[in-house]
Amino acid sequence: MKKLAFVLFFALSAVTALAQDASVVFEAGLDGYATFRIPAIVKAADGSLIAFAEARRDGKSDNGNIDLVMRKSFDCGRTWREMKVIWDDGGNTCGNPAPVVVGNSGEILLVATWNLGKDKERDIERNLSADTRRVYVFRSEDNGENWSGPVEITPMVKNETWGWYATGPCHSIVKKRNPDKGRIIIPCNHSELDGQGVPRSFSHIIYSDDDGKNWALGAITEMNGNESSVAELGNGDLLLNMRRSTSADSVRYYAISKDGGRTFEREGRQEDLVGPRCQGSILNLTGENGKPTRTLIFSNPKNSGKRMNLSLSISRNNGRDWKCLKGIFSGKSAYSDIVRVDASHVGVLFENGEGDETYRRISFVIARIEK
Repeated sequence: MKKLAFVLFFALSAVTALAQDASVVFEAGLDGYATFRIPAIVKAADGSLIAFAEARRDGKSDNGNIDLVMRKSFDCGRTWREMKVIWDDGGNTCGNPAPVVVGNSGEILLVATWNLGKDKERDIERNLSADTRRVYVFRSEDNGENWSGPVEITPMVKNETWGWYATGPCHSIVKKRNPDKGRIIIPCNHSELDGQGVPRSFSHIIYSDDDGKNWALGAITEMNGNESSVAELGNGDLLLNMRRSTSADSVRYYAISKDGGRTFEREGRQEDLVGPRCQGSILNLTGENGKPTRTLIFSNPKNSGKRMNLSLSISRNNGRDWKCLKGIFSGKSAYSDIVRVDASHVGVLFENGEGDETYRRISFVIARIEK
């Protein structure tokens, strides 16, 4: 098992990263792929961890020949089984994994996006592309061992005037409290043209009340959010945490929904969550009864301008205030996702590298939660 060099900071040690448990899940060159990006992770009903990523065949570009892949671990992320390809559509782009475990059976839904490999994001945003971004759902009834084919849901969840569209990328959730207990919530973002024909980015939610058979477009932000992550709070509200869409700011944005994701009641800037323009992930540390609590964990690069210093932050009051807990990876690092491993640990799946190679690998590390 490959190891990473970690710099740990214990001044705020409610969460302490265990460097000796770090493992490399995806690395440039694996199975002939040039780059792996866009991590997401869930814990399956059989107790295994399933890590998802985009496998980019020819380089680091966000477009082109990109497949959706996974690896599975039965020992809390110490070792990982052979990589499986879930979605390979030739030279086209398949990605933005947003997985969620649903229902009493433990079925896994994987919501993801697609576009023609030759279409670039800037052209899709301006409605100048040959096709557009489309949204699909996969299902696994055996804890990720096998997957259904992709089922398109684009007409249910995307307005015709929108250009770019992205699901997650990170884990999604099922509501555990009322209102709308059992609702599947997927964090997303999209672009639309303003009056001058300039694309603007917004975050939004899509949801399903029948285990993913039918979908609806929910709340849309007024702020210019981008890639987002969602958590249910201890009172049943939803908290959407967003990457900003421009580089002119250095804090995260947030939105609160009190009606199960139909509308946002309040939006604002999360002043104590600093970071570059980069994806982040939020997780509620649910109690022993499986219900959401007031305690949240958040992961992102803790640096105002650069993608480096991947860190965990913690809130014990439903996300109103956050404390930074530096200690995951001090070097080049970017996208990440968080999973609850057991009552005392979370796992962090994150992009990292050294020198100029921010996206050399996707690694996994265990972090202990202090009482």
